[in-house]
Amino acid sequence: MVAAAGLRHPTWYMMRPTVCSARQGWRIFLGLSLSIAISSALGCAGSAFRPEPEHGFVARHVATAHGPHNYWIYRPTHHTLAQKWPVILYLHGGGERGSDGLGPTQVGLGPAVQRTLGYFPFIVVFPQCADNGFWALPDMAERAMAALDSAIRDYNGDPERVYVTGNSMGGFGTWYLAARYPGRFAALAPICGGVKPPPWVKIPKEGRLIDLDGDPYASLAAKIGRTPVWVFHGGADPLVPVRESRNMVKALQHAGGLCRYTEWPGVGHESEEPTYALPELFEWMLHQRLGQPSPDAGGQK
Repeated sequence: MVAAAGLRHPTWYMMRPTVCSARQGWRIFLGLSLSIAISSALGCAGSAFRPEPEHGFVARHVATAHGPHNYWIYRPTHHTLAQKWPVILYLHGGGERGSDGLGPTQVGLGPAVQRTLGYFPFIVVFPQCADNGFWALPDMAERAMAALDSAIRDYNGDPERVYVTGNSMGGFGTWYLAARYPGRFAALAPICGGVKPPPWVKIPKEGRLIDLDGDPYASLAAKIGRTPVWVFHGGADPLVPVRESRNMVKALQHAGGLCRYTEWPGVGHESEEPTYALPELFEWMLHQRLGQPSPDAGGQK
């Protein structure tokens, strides 16, 4: 387990702009951007915003087999097609389902990205789950992947550096999307999610990815394999029991997986707030490539 109290900012976190190499520049952008995000989160968390093009946000629309899909993407304001970019697929929670496309940008990763004013060094895809949908179900998984594939194609995303993260329902979705599309993601960061679906979600047996009647954690761990995972959960979560993440972490460790775990003491279901204000998470992502995990992908060096 990576204890929340033991996390430290990397050395680049306090850097200031200087003449530097492109590689150093990425770290400076990330350190300063997340510094802004942390300060803002402490002062005005939860305030709504309208995604603006000058800060890197672009409204998108795609037709799917299950109907039209409105969603947003973010790309850095210094984006250029001359290079490939790392990509984050963000899966929102149950409260942001709908059809306007805007809801997913208003919570979780969206506000943290917005506060960087265009300097967050990833392409970020914000798909929207339909009303009464669930990210673990095949139709919504296809919707998310269609948005992801469109962003990679149109903005020169790097297929070797694609990451998926989400909170609550999106935490469930992170696990299930990785199991449904093996070999697509370089790393995962599920937040306050679970493995056993809530009672109202009915997954037909023929559509199940894991053994829900036996040991779903071991079954899912086998599908995740050696994909690096950093799991987050609030220790006082009243909605999704923290044992869901603890059980999944144990299963991954038993299966020889690469897994980090951060449990936020005293935090309830809103554990995405401290998680997305953590620069180390995004630095860790940048160190993972598809099939090439970093030496410390599953823990400290």
